[in-house]
Formats: sequence, C-alpha cells, structure tokens
Amino acid sequence: MSYPVTLIPGDGIGAEVTQAMRRVVDATGVAIEWDVQQAGEAVIAEYGTPLPEPVLDSIRRNRVGIKGPVTTPIGTGFRSVNVSLRKALDLYANLRPARTITGVASRYDDIDLIIVRENTECLYAGIEHDVIPGQAAESIRIITRRATERIVRFAFNYAREHGRKLVTAIHKANILKATDGLFLRVAQEVAAEYPEIAFNDRIVDNACMQLVQRPHEYDVLVLPNLYGDIVSDLCSGLVGGLGVSPGANIGDEIAVFEPVHGSAPKYAGQNRVNPTATILCGALMLRHLGERAAADRVEAAVAQVIAEGRQVTYDLKATRDDPTAVGTQEMADAIIAAL
Repeated sequence: MSYPVTLIPGDGIGAEVTQAMRRVVDATGVAIEWDVQQAGEAVIAEYGTPLPEPVLDSIRRNRVGIKGPVTTPIGTGFRSVNVSLRKALDLYANLRPARTITGVASRYDDIDLIIVRENTECLYAGIEHDVIPGQAAESIRIITRRATERIVRFAFNYAREHGRKLVTAIHKANILKATDGLFLRVAQEVAAEYPEIAFNDRIVDNACMQLVQRPHEYDVLVLPNLYGDIVSDLCSGLVGGLGVSPGANIGDEIAVFEPVHGSAPKYAGQNRVNPTATILCGALMLRHLGERAAADRVEAAVAQVIAEGRQVTYDLKATRDDPTAVGTQEMADAIIAAL
C-alpha cells in the first residue's frame, strides 16, 4: 500500500531540507504519494494569502502533511502560516520530542523529554486589538475546559502508549488564578483517570529553572500554548538546538509534521543547512502512519551519521569553519547509506 502525504516545501531553505527528508523517507521503502503544495511568501502575489485554500484541501484529503519552515514577519504583515494551519485544521496538540543525539554538542548526555503544547487558544488565539493606536494594545487570553481536557488527555494517552511514567502540568496558577487555575484543576481531574501514570505540576518559571538544573526529573510535560512555545524551545536548547528538533501538530483526524527552526532565507539555495530536524520529522510521520520499523531505522541512521561526525553539515562540526563539512544533500546521502 502507499500513503498520500501533502508536502509543503515552504520558504527559504525549506525546499532543500524537505528534499533531503523526502529522499530519506523514500529510501526506507515505504511508499509515499507526495502531493506537493506551495504555501508561504512566494504564493502571496498569486493567491493574496500565504495559505491558499488548495493547500488546506490537500491536507484535509490526505490527512497527513509535512512542511518546511515558512517565514513569519515580526510585528507586521500576514499572520503565521503555522498558527493558521493549526486553527483551520484543529491541530490542537503540538508534540515536541527533545532527545540527546550523540555527537551533537549539548549540556547533557541523556535527555529524553516530550513536550505537549496546547495549540489553539491562550494568547495565540489572536484576540487582540489597539486600545490607543501607538500607545496601548490589548490581547485576551482564553483557556477553556474543553481544550485543556483534550490536551491533557492527549499527553496521558501518549505516555500510556509509549511507556512513559510521569506527566507534569506546567502553569502559573499562583498568579493567573482564573485561566491557569482552570488549566491546573482540569489537568488534575484528567490525571485521576490514569492512576498508573504519575502526575505532578510545576509553576512555569520554576519549571524552566529546574529543566536547566535537573532535566532528568521530567518526562512528559503538558502546557498551555504560550508556555509550551517557550519551554519547548528551552528543551531543544538542552539537546543541541532547533536544528535537531522535530515537531508535529496533531488533531483527532489530521497530523502535520514540521521542523521548528526558521526559514533562514540568507542560506537558501546554498546546499548548506542542516536537514536533521526535517528528516526526524519524516521519522515522526512514519511512526504516525504505523510504519514504526521504518521510523526507527531513520532515527538510527541519523544518530549513526551524526555520531560518526564525518558527513555532517558545518553546524554539527566542532568548529563552524571546518572544511570537511558537507552539504544538505550530501548529509542526506550519508543517512540513506546508513539505512
């Protein structure tokens, strides 16, 4: 059988890293029917939006998508394509593994964390406006029982399915007593349905400090949207950065996989950037499709190539000016050989 998958190359370096991912996934022998769709800055002139309706139609039809990075203007311009995708397709769970890879410079040797972020509400719901233009602006934070229940249940179900032992709810209920108070109370209620999995909670600022000091005390973390965005990047920093960090946005019926790094337009077309995060997104996608053996092979091949340290991009070398560094596609070649 074959699997239809929507592929969105994205902006900047997106075309290069998604090409590398596609080649590695194809090399596993799993048959993928790639439905290539364009989104991002390059399509605005034609469609008037960075997220044309045909892209959404393709993902709804295929139920699985994988995308490269898309540029998001800061402080002006169009809304984030990532946020728009999550809202339009109700991809309420953002899944971010943070695992140590031997050969990647990091603070610790054996990190294995799963960050589960609520994806549809909180401050990222986009309910904001100017109160006094140029002087004051207001953003409304929404936390609901429904969204909290399903994201916490997602975290516990993930823990149950993957043999995890602890789920930690991250909040600021000591100060934000209504919104984060609701998040914490609902998390406690859902946790009672999973007696075989330990549960605790941490205040977000304290959790950030403890993740830096004692990350091994954590396992699966579940957080509201804004905290999840921040803490997931913190955890990526513990294992070497965004260049090795895959991500997934998952709903009840649809899943879209994406690296969490930027589009780095200054490097576009240079065959220079690290494809690891996007290739690991391909592994997450394969596992989601039920192709667990293929996913394990991709992750093992990536780990082998990085551990050997010979055929890797410049950012994975001990010094960034190492003349032995290889390009994006050459690193993909090495990973394919390792398969």
